[in-house]
Amino acid sequence: MLNGLWLGFFVVAMVSALAQWLVGGNAGIFAAMVESIFAMAKLSVEVMVLLFGTLTLWLGFLRIAEKAGIVDWLAKALGPLFRRLMPEVPAGHPAIGLITLNFAANGLGLDNAATPIGLKAMKALQELNPLPTTASNAQILFLVLNASSLTLLPVTIFMYRAQQGAADPTLVFLPILLATSASTLVGLLSVAIMQRLRLWDPVVLAYLIPGALVLGGFMALLATLSATALAGLSSILGNLTLFGLIMLFLLIGALRKVKVYEAFVEGAKEGFDVAKNLLPYLVAMLCAVGVLRASGALDFGLEGIRHVVAWTGMDTRFVDALPTAMVKPFSGSAARAMLIETMQTQGVDSFPALVAATIQGSTETTFYVLAVYFGSVGIQRARHAVGCALLAEFAGVVAAISVCYWFFG
Repeated sequence: MLNGLWLGFFVVAMVSALAQWLVGGNAGIFAAMVESIFAMAKLSVEVMVLLFGTLTLWLGFLRIAEKAGIVDWLAKALGPLFRRLMPEVPAGHPAIGLITLNFAANGLGLDNAATPIGLKAMKALQELNPLPTTASNAQILFLVLNASSLTLLPVTIFMYRAQQGAADPTLVFLPILLATSASTLVGLLSVAIMQRLRLWDPVVLAYLIPGALVLGGFMALLATLSATALAGLSSILGNLTLFGLIMLFLLIGALRKVKVYEAFVEGAKEGFDVAKNLLPYLVAMLCAVGVLRASGALDFGLEGIRHVVAWTGMDTRFVDALPTAMVKPFSGSAARAMLIETMQTQGVDSFPALVAATIQGSTETTFYVLAVYFGSVGIQRARHAVGCALLAEFAGVVAAISVCYWFFG
């Protein structure tokens, strides 16, 4: 799928360029496309310079959190909830511990740790699956909640905004938090309806009701603030949360007798390797998106959508952020490239760039998650997993656009 998407960018760009040359007489279009390829290759390296530092720094602190037992504690805290949501999984089965550990790692932004743990959890669930080629209810719920991607600290989004010169990289912290909460809630409810899960179970309600009350009260408080105050609050909470967690990791690590400096260096080395491996993908996707933009194909498509949106009487400023939303289900690297390209062309703190950043942080890459998790255990029939995951992703995109109008519109 990713091969077809990447090749498609170049094919569409070529068709658009030929039309501009043969019909419009624009012979300079090919020079613009070639120039865009080299410009985007240079931009990829510039982005990677900051990515090296950010991933190295953050994975160092997160390794301290792992060694201090914070992730394990979160896993134990979430265990009773997942035992109710996955009734076919026996109490005490290793899958429950792995599932809770996976979500705890995702919530803290430990993507590098969450994926291998998630694959182990999927294999453990496969042991309980009576139909090895058909996804079980527990596997579907696990996948959809992974695809909705409730991440409390979108550090990579902050990093991309910082690299593009944002005065306050954490400005989108609250919008992303609200949007990702919406996508996760819709994902959970859609699976619950399909599987007839007992969400009114006392233990489930003990988790969901306090969370809903806190989120509802927080949104009621936000509703009383002006747009300027909302942006300021998002900035303060984003920076305070990020630095507060760093201090929490360090202090708990010290109290647990963790050698925090050595743990930081160990995690930082892993961060360097992760960042290094991302460069080829970033170059590939940024160059493809740059060619698509230079050929005029992207602008032509967005202009068509803009006319339709304007015809309905809606504001059209969000349209320039839609490329990120449209490729997100298929490719995380393509969505990342679209986000960076939007920041480049529209301005890092422009409304479309803020919407694109919020969309990028609100959900995961549905078809990639589906392929990796189900493919690892030989699942061929996904049942309602795709529909529920895409519904959650759509809810995240709609919520991201709505919240950005609320905060920045």
